[in-house]
Amino acid sequence: MTEVIRTERKSAVLTPSSLACLARVPTVNLTAGCAHECRYCYGRGYRSHPGQGKVTFYTNLLAKLREELPRKRKKPATVYFSPSSDPFQPVPEVLEMAYEVFRFLLESEIGVAFVTKGRIPHRHCKLLAAHAPRVQGRIGMITLDSSITAAFEPGAATPEDRLSQAAELISSGVSIEARLDPILPGVTDGEDCLEPLCAALARVGVRRIAASVLFLRPAVVGSLRRHMKDKRMLKRMLDCFAGAEPLAIHAARSRVSALPAKSRLEIMGRLQSIAHRHGLEVLICACKNPDISTGSCHISGRWLAAVPGNSQSRLFQP
Repeated sequence: MTEVIRTERKSAVLTPSSLACLARVPTVNLTAGCAHECRYCYGRGYRSHPGQGKVTFYTNLLAKLREELPRKRKKPATVYFSPSSDPFQPVPEVLEMAYEVFRFLLESEIGVAFVTKGRIPHRHCKLLAAHAPRVQGRIGMITLDSSITAAFEPGAATPEDRLSQAAELISSGVSIEARLDPILPGVTDGEDCLEPLCAALARVGVRRIAASVLFLRPAVVGSLRRHMKDKRMLKRMLDCFAGAEPLAIHAARSRVSALPAKSRLEIMGRLQSIAHRHGLEVLICACKNPDISTGSCHISGRWLAAVPGNSQSRLFQP
């Protein structure tokens, strides 16, 4: 059972991110901490994290957003949910706030981009479908193996639920991609995992995948050691980091332990080869892999903008 700590937000709701892919996009966290309790979550290392089994819920978030948005010199084109939590956590008040905040932004003609590993309620899906041109989502996946997801993502939706809601949203006209983040070395990086996952994503209509390999911070290692019951699986994964390299990722003052570039390139190459067979494009985010990639993962979506002087449109990232 998740303990919900109710508090009022003092700082601004729309906040900038230190990630390059989100440099020009305001972001929103409905909570600090997340009820999905993913064992590898990088947010565990943030100062705002409330601790195991807890989420801090901002009761005044919508009210502050209603006050804050009109004061903006320029209305944002889109808003991203969420840098360090999930908008679709299995907590009733969080889901209600997500619905109201999404509705307010969409009715204000502001686009919404999100990444989730949660179960999106039918009511929310209807809202997103009703505003499909202004919605772009990513469904987070690591594997189709329910025993692995239960071990690493105990509070998240099942792989079957995630695929089902991806299919539902795609059929409603919502742009949905997949996010394989993190790929767990020694656990989910093999062809036996990636092949059926890519096949399943292609079947439900996904055409693009953004991916990154797990990196470690002390808080993540501590979480894995405390919660992973399968110690052999944990050892196999951590042994992969024996030759780990310190890596400065494209986030403010952030250094992590990452697999050597050669190992990450090998994993990504395997994924790209498998994905290609299923008609899927793979994006490697340079924010988390500045040494092996220069491209964007387009985490905040790919939006069409009119080209001045003619009737054509162009893709842009806000």
